[in-house]
Amino acid sequence: MAIRQIVKEGDDILTKKCRPVVKFDERLADLLDDMAETLHLANGVGLAAPQVGILRRLVIIDIGEGVIELINPKIIAYSGDQESVEGCLSCPGEWGITHRPEYVKVKAQNRFGEEFTIDGKELLAKAFCHEIDHLDGILYKQKVVRMLTPQEIEEMNS
Repeated sequence: MAIRQIVKEGDDILTKKCRPVVKFDERLADLLDDMAETLHLANGVGLAAPQVGILRRLVIIDIGEGVIELINPKIIAYSGDQESVEGCLSCPGEWGITHRPEYVKVKAQNRFGEEFTIDGKELLAKAFCHEIDHLDGILYKQKVVRMLTPQEIEEMNS
């Protein structure tokens, strides 16, 4: 496994729409493993392939209950609303308030190409939306109601 460089805001790759994954092979497995290691080292919740320079439709998420791998994910149902603070590994040190669904159901494939569905509530629902947005070239800042001030960020971290 290897640590991948996380692409930062301003890089064009973060604004591009990703292509579907069609080959479920060892290279894909290596990429998923590298992304998981990179995510954990960065102390993040989620990481999408374009954030490591790969224009493919795959994300990994870990809200503290183990890594979830979503390949070619699609949100197929959602409900409710939650307002919460959101950040992004590609926008370090910046945080904003977003509105996301309280509940999300995602259809995706695993690393072997097998389809499955998964439900997420609260933080997991927010992470699903945030990471799948990356696959369509959308940064969370495009969904922000307002950005937090440096003082609010300092209070949040203390």
